[in-house]
Amino acid sequence: MSARNFVRASIVAAAVAAGSGAVAMGSAEYPTATVAEYVYGCMKANGENREMLDRCSCSIDVIASIIPYEHYVTAETFKGMGLVAGEKGALFRETAPAKAAMTELKRAQAEADIRCF
Repeated sequence: MSARNFVRASIVAAAVAAGSGAVAMGSAEYPTATVAEYVYGCMKANGENREMLDRCSCSIDVIASIIPYEHYVTAETFKGMGLVAGEKGALFRETAPAKAAMTELKRAQAEADIRCF
């Protein structure tokens, strides 16, 4: 099985295992598509093998246990929109709400890195 097919099969297996369409961690509930997208991106960045599947899955589980889904979506939106060049992007990089959301996400990711990698 090629690495690409392994990744696809792993993500599908994770989605099927979730069953309800969402991953519940404490009070946070992350949709399966969000979890799969995170794991896929993480594996693309770190390696497409079984070890990284486990570590990346652990990582999103830790993040989900620390920040509610709504905060995650807000931070990811600021992160993506902050890539826009110029003044328009600055609104998503330099405002107090953007900085607070990004700080919260970075702290959760740092904790996930410590626990999972």
